[in-house]
Amino acid sequence: MTGTECPEPSEQVRFGVLGPVTAWDSGGPLALAGPRQRAVLARLIVARRHVVPVTRLIDDLWDDPPERALGTVRTFVAALRKALEPDRPHRAPARLLVTEGPGYALRAAPDAVDAWRFEAAVREARQVPPPDALRRLDEALGWWRGPAYADFADEEWTRTERSRLAELRALAVERRAEAALACGGAADVVPDLDAHVTRHPWREDAWRLLSLALYRAGRQGDALATLRRARATLADELGLDPGPGLRRLEADILAQDAALDPGEGRPEAVSTTAAATALSASRLWSEAAASYDRTVEAGARARLESTVGLIRNLAVTGAGGLEAARGHRMAVIEAAEEHGDPELTARVIGAFDVPAIWTRGDDPELARQIVTAAERTLAHLPHDASDATRCRLLSTVAVETRGARTPRGPRAAREAERLARHLDDPALLAFALNGTYMQSFTRAGLAPRRDAIGAELVELAARQGLVTYEVLGHLIRLQARAGLGDFPGADAHAAAATRLSERHELPLVDVFTRWYDALRVAASGEVARAETALRVAAAHLDEAGMPGMRTGLLPLALVTLRLAHLLPPEVDLSADWGPYRPWAEALALAETGRHAQAHAALRALPEPPPDLLYEALCCVEAEAALRSGDRAGLERVRSRLLPAAGQLAGAGSGVLTAGPVDRWLARVAGALA
Repeated sequence: MTGTECPEPSEQVRFGVLGPVTAWDSGGPLALAGPRQRAVLARLIVARRHVVPVTRLIDDLWDDPPERALGTVRTFVAALRKALEPDRPHRAPARLLVTEGPGYALRAAPDAVDAWRFEAAVREARQVPPPDALRRLDEALGWWRGPAYADFADEEWTRTERSRLAELRALAVERRAEAALACGGAADVVPDLDAHVTRHPWREDAWRLLSLALYRAGRQGDALATLRRARATLADELGLDPGPGLRRLEADILAQDAALDPGEGRPEAVSTTAAATALSASRLWSEAAASYDRTVEAGARARLESTVGLIRNLAVTGAGGLEAARGHRMAVIEAAEEHGDPELTARVIGAFDVPAIWTRGDDPELARQIVTAAERTLAHLPHDASDATRCRLLSTVAVETRGARTPRGPRAAREAERLARHLDDPALLAFALNGTYMQSFTRAGLAPRRDAIGAELVELAARQGLVTYEVLGHLIRLQARAGLGDFPGADAHAAAATRLSERHELPLVDVFTRWYDALRVAASGEVARAETALRVAAAHLDEAGMPGMRTGLLPLALVTLRLAHLLPPEVDLSADWGPYRPWAEALALAETGRHAQAHAALRALPEPPPDLLYEALCCVEAEAALRSGDRAGLERVRSRLLPAAGQLAGAGSGVLTAGPVDRWLARVAGALA
């Protein structure tokens, strides 16, 4: 397939946005009359099957809407329906472009839009062997006919989606290069990667892959020159030093590390020593597992406790492992409960002491089930059960009730910490402190308290060799120091967490340090560069297996970035705001002058959840109240933000900031006066 051909449809109507907007069926391209009719179609595709209110369509189609804008939009929609469903009987309800509530939605199938298929292909390519991934990505990249939504490049409503798809396309190019390298095609990918780094000079993975491909193609000098060019470019463009991946590759090339060289004409391979080590480890694992299988009978309780240990280790190996661990965790708890032994169940529940840093859970229903099981087990423990057992159950309750405004979580955290300190068990204390951290978001301004928790965790874990908790401590301090405006201190903790993650193979740490890098750029005042950095961080978060962090974070980060620099918020309600949507809707109403509706939306807002984004949501609420003149809302956010005076609003999350709290308090005070 060439870049100008459209993929064969599996549905009657297909849509293309990876280039100029188009639609076609088995008979060929559909006649879409005029740019505004095409704009309606594009706007509905951007909304990804969600309803777009007619008022939003009018605002997006015209800078200065004509008097009969509503009727004109209806005419466009009627013409589109005729083009998309020409055989639909008169007065029969539309099945594709539907009217729903206050607007319209395009109910296209998941594979009916080339951009959606492209997204799925990039995701699926990670799950297949390199030759299959290479073929899949070659095909998917061939669907691009130009920049996404090319005929609407200047429209605000396409900006977010165009940026997201451009980032995904860049990621696909890099994954294709990785697959080609794995198949022995080093020389073949050099030209494409060279063009890629020219277009995307801030993408460190692109520089790394280009340098590695050059080295494997026998061009050692060019590989080093590329890394030095990357260093200069990053310094000039972003004011940053190369990340650990580029630094490590440069050191390996200078040392002519045999692990870098796959050998002439062979697919990518590791050195003989590394291969032998991997083979040895695989053999040892298989033999040990077989011995365990023979020795420990199938129904033994020891199997359950061993299983939860495996699940715990799985959770820190990366996105796939984290998702798999969630899938198995409740099953092993239920299996333990079937034995009717509360102490066994307590050990199984409490053994999952995986450090947690983000305060919104990935699976709320799973968390609820785990807390219910832990509470049930606590109630049935015998009186002579150990305090350590009770402490682990209480710590589990404290961690799993994060982000929920309930008295049970803070009480469980306090009691777990008291028991752990009394027992003088460092590993147990680290687990309990994690619960204390998760319950330290009851109000704004608690960054100093969390900094102290992080400091104790770092000192305790480093002394006892508890690596994952040492990383947790550094990440907590990174957040806290950023919230206090101490970026040099936060930088030091980011670097320490990165060093530990590389040494001990903890890939998820990179998710948080990428977002922190974006926060640093946002705090520097370079809005355009910060937007790019945030989108890059979000693209990597898509694969991290942490929906509790991912959902809604990018649109919130983009809006708070603009608020921090006193720019119009430009709320895009077609984005996936997730749990933050009520705040976004209130701000959107205020931004578009619908003050009465904004007041109603502000009155309906709950207090922000007790989590890392508490202060950021307070600022979004404050902006909506300022724009709509809602005095009650202003008084409410002033009382909530006041304890954080002197800090950076939202920066304690380590991912975004809405600017100095003092400036928000001054703006609110001025409006109230």
